[in-house]
Amino acid sequence: MSVKSNPGTSRQAAGSKVSETSGRLLIVCDPNAASRCHDERSRQGRHRRPCAHRLGSRTVTAATSSTLSEAESKAVLARYGIPFPREDLVPDAVAAGAAAERLGFPVVVKLNGDGIAHKTERGLVRLRLTDRAAVEQAASELLAKATPEDGPVEVLVAQMLQGNRELIAGVAQDPQFGPTVVLGVGGVLAEALADVSIRLAPLTASDALEMLDDLRTQALLGPFRGEPAVDRDAVVTVLLALADAAMDPEIRSVDLNPLIVVDGRPVAVDALVELASA
Repeated sequence: MSVKSNPGTSRQAAGSKVSETSGRLLIVCDPNAASRCHDERSRQGRHRRPCAHRLGSRTVTAATSSTLSEAESKAVLARYGIPFPREDLVPDAVAAGAAAERLGFPVVVKLNGDGIAHKTERGLVRLRLTDRAAVEQAASELLAKATPEDGPVEVLVAQMLQGNRELIAGVAQDPQFGPTVVLGVGGVLAEALADVSIRLAPLTASDALEMLDDLRTQALLGPFRGEPAVDRDAVVTVLLALADAAMDPEIRSVDLNPLIVVDGRPVAVDALVELASA
């Protein structure tokens, strides 16, 4: 299995079937995955705890497109319990410099807006900035790159996290069986390893642990390059939070890419929420 990040793509891979879902997530699975999902839902549905809706009724009023900005996506998902770095959303370069000093260096600077979904491809991210002057220059350059299609934009200044391992996770809609939760190995290894686990929502803690156990690259989850083993309970917490989000009728898909493992715990440094209706 693998997770792709390009919507609208359909291709055949050896022994695999590509099933397009909503949002940026594409689930690539073997031909029997759908029937197994159906069997799983039939077998476990009666024993699955109902989703604990942490938000209750929620209305997103600021969205101007079918996707939320990174900052608003994070604000929504943080209420479900997804961990994110400390960050500030500011209107201009001077405020970005002040925010960086409050957060502590190094920092990441990004252009933020509802119409911006592919920041890296457009050069709208600046990494490892170590002083105020560099932050202000980066913020000015990013604001100058904004287009009318981006809508209103601001500057997102965030802590720069360091870690040798990355995970990807999210929510996607299966056209036949409904919301699913996805977990995979991320970073530069994502395409090569195609190591992903998928479960129907809602989840139990046992389901989430099974998703971790399903990953083939278990060595990456243990102690690695001087870093502690991945905290499985922390990953379970993220997956259960995603399962809660998956049951929210206002949310169509979620993309957390990447989750950087810091001191054994996953922290989502980027997020995209697609709404069920704009």
